[in-house]
Parts: sequence; C-alpha cells; structure tokens
Amino acid sequence: MKPGMNIGNKATITAVVTPEMFAQFEGNLVHPAYSTVSMVYHMEWAARQIILPYLEDHEEGIGGGVTARHLAPTPEGMKLEITATLREIKGKAVICDVEVRNERTVVGEGEVTQFILPKEAIREKLKKMQV
Repeated sequence: MKPGMNIGNKATITAVVTPEMFAQFEGNLVHPAYSTVSMVYHMEWAARQIILPYLEDHEEGIGGGVTARHLAPTPEGMKLEITATLREIKGKAVICDVEVRNERTVVGEGEVTQFILPKEAIREKLKKMQV
C-alpha cells in the first residue's frame, strides 16, 4: 500500500433511490423502498473509496466481511449519503465503519472489511477454486 491511509480517513458517496434499488426477489417487488441489498452495495462502494488511492499497481482489495443494520425505510427519489470511516488497519485488513443517511435520518450502519492483497495472490486463489 502507498503511504497516507490513516485511521479516521473518510469517504462519502451519494445516491438517489431508484426502482432498481427497491426490495425485490426474483423480479417480484416486496415494497417500493431502498433494499438492504442495495444498502450493502453502497456500503462496500463507500469503503472501497478509502483504499483506492492507496493501492499499488500490483495490489487489489477483496471483500472480507460486511455487517449491516437497516434501520429505516427510504422511498424512491430520496437522496442518500453513505460515509465510510477508516477505523482500523490490521495487517492486510482495512476495517471501516459505514453510515447511511437519507435526507431525514440514519437509515443504516455497519462495518466493511477489505483485504489488500497482491493481484497475483487473488488470481491464484480463484484458480484453485475452479473445477
């Protein structure tokens, strides 16, 4: 990793809830609100912004875990702000706390862990998993 990744670093992304983000399974709408699946995607994307500036050409981040609590619904058209805060660097693990807010309240919170590995190591791990 390049130097400069420090505890407390923050990254924020924004989104607007669209029908593609609604809670649905197998194409069947559950309710027209921001889904937990979409929230987890945004949490991971915000946390990835923390590591991107510090990856060396031969490195990549790979997901290591997500915990999430979905606290409130968000309807179509409402703006979201997703902020990741670097809490800990433990060996190759980069651990971020993430908060998701709509225009009124906190709608989600959790933790995203990423591992910084050589791209070749990731390729080898994937190769070993092929049938």
